[in-house]
Amino acid sequence: MSIETPTSVEIRGEHACFGGRQGFYSHQAKSTGTKMNFSVYLPPQATQGKVPAVYYLAGLTCTEETFMIKAGAQRLAAEAGLALVTCDTSPRGLNLPGDSDAWDFGVGAGFYLDATQAPWAGHYCMGSYVNLELPTLIEVNFPVLDDRRGIFGHSMGGHGALVTALRHPQRWQSVSAFAPISNPVAVPWGQKAFGNYLGADQERWKDYDASELIRTRAYPGLLLVDQGNADQFLERELKPEALEAAAKVSGQQLWLRRHEGYDHSYWFIQSFIADHIAHHAGLLK
Repeated sequence: MSIETPTSVEIRGEHACFGGRQGFYSHQAKSTGTKMNFSVYLPPQATQGKVPAVYYLAGLTCTEETFMIKAGAQRLAAEAGLALVTCDTSPRGLNLPGDSDAWDFGVGAGFYLDATQAPWAGHYCMGSYVNLELPTLIEVNFPVLDDRRGIFGHSMGGHGALVTALRHPQRWQSVSAFAPISNPVAVPWGQKAFGNYLGADQERWKDYDASELIRTRAYPGLLLVDQGNADQFLERELKPEALEAAAKVSGQQLWLRRHEGYDHSYWFIQSFIADHIAHHAGLLK
């Protein structure tokens, strides 16, 4: 999908934050055919010139506000001179059949892929939105570099970050994840989403599965992944061991850290967000 001239940005709110600016915005997205909300934190260094940006993809039921409010990342980004960008987790307001019947599918659960099946195709195109449309919009409208991008996320968003970077390594110079859905073709969340969005052919699902991708196309850099051992979704949905097995096959550089006592919440993310900001800053600056 090609993205031409970005649409204009609507300011929903802007706030001074750690010497920089925290803003909440919306625009009419071509990828989804809907208005999409997004958020940008600009560090104080952005007043002197363009800075690298790190894009964060949130998990099921979250919005563009969740990370900015809960993660405690702005102070760290201000110190590192990084912009932070977040987006919503799906199109909204379409009222497609069944799009609001479950918390793990449809609204708030776009899975960062481009749907091919009716009625989702043409709207649930979060893969193109994250990889192309949103960065183009940000780089035109904000003091952000167009050649130094990082991406990370949590849970469904961790899946999205890994897959986006693996599918488009030339566009993403750094990547990390918190508790990602590592092998979605093999777990209920992924099977439900992929079956509806992509259809019955499970071979096509592998194009959006980080473990399957790593086996054949290792990312040319280090993948940082943090996982809590007390995560309530660990065994049923997340399967980090699949990432490890795939990395051994391809030689992928993978730093998978397991943390005793940590669950799936933003308390976990707050605890290790400094390491992720440092990881991206070290590769992007």
